[in-house]
Amino acid sequence: MCAKTVFIRDITPGQTIQDIFLLTDARTGQSRNGPYFSLVLQDSSGHMDAKVWSPLSQQLTGLTAGQFVFVRGQAATYRDKCQLTLDQLTVVPEAEVDLSDFLPPSPVEPDALLSQIEELCRKELTHKPWRSLMKKILNDEDIRAHLLPATGAKSVHHAYAGGLLEHTLAVARTCLALCDQYAQLDRQVLLCAALLHDIGKAWELTSGLTCDYTDEGRLLGHIQIGLTRIEPFLQKSKDLEPELILHLKHLIISHHGEYEFGAPKRPKTSEAFILHFADNIDAKMNTIAGAYADLDGTEQNWTPFQRFLDRYLYRPARTPVEATPVPVRAEATRKPDGRALLLPLGND
Repeated sequence: MCAKTVFIRDITPGQTIQDIFLLTDARTGQSRNGPYFSLVLQDSSGHMDAKVWSPLSQQLTGLTAGQFVFVRGQAATYRDKCQLTLDQLTVVPEAEVDLSDFLPPSPVEPDALLSQIEELCRKELTHKPWRSLMKKILNDEDIRAHLLPATGAKSVHHAYAGGLLEHTLAVARTCLALCDQYAQLDRQVLLCAALLHDIGKAWELTSGLTCDYTDEGRLLGHIQIGLTRIEPFLQKSKDLEPELILHLKHLIISHHGEYEFGAPKRPKTSEAFILHFADNIDAKMNTIAGAYADLDGTEQNWTPFQRFLDRYLYRPARTPVEATPVPVRAEATRKPDGRALLLPLGND
């Protein structure tokens, strides 16, 4: 078995790299000097772009996503990002590599995330039809088999096994926290919608070594796929009020917020706005966390240009965390008008 020694997170401009990577994308192009390949290489620490120029590009055939490749190349900065220019590339059999070196790790085991989601349902869903619906959906063998390894996106946020469940749980908790602030919100339909809003991604994207769009994902998208997957359960929920089902569907189809962001409809209820903003917050926070993580071990405070956020990001200094002060006890006494007055007694 080939031992991997160089990881993408440690590569810096100026290095000569020789190691094995997972090829997740391979596209051809044409320059004045001949054909070239634009590649995306991956290991457990991240992704990196790579270029293969002529004449080497003319010697390579059959490059496809999912292959393991041994490469040699020079690291350099291009458009504020480190990328490799390769002068050697050979395909390596999968049997010769340790797969754990190439798959992004999930911070929390997917089984544990799904258990936390089920616990939220038991705790929060007091309306029996809602509780019954979610129990049947989450206990369905096919749905569980797709949810557990699913990624939250192809590359933007939560792009690792278990990422979809992590994102789903975070959005649900954010929605519930906002319900504590705004009591007029329908807490239960919002929770159900938060847990189901991205369920279609489990079929929109593949899981495993490569994360790419399925035919169904490219043709329909995760919103339509998700509605199709839950529709049989809604049809069998005879006790669930039609008005609640209608609202649930609206929350799901409007969670992208605006037409230009892929929403079939824009939010038209308080709960729909809350779900859209909660979804957007978690996606942005995960994207920013990933950008900051790339700065770990460096003296830099500015990230490279973040294409999906359309800006550079700054890593600010953190406020020091100080010890929590000991609370001061108080003794009740009385004002002349009889009202209680609390006077501090000091610490013991």
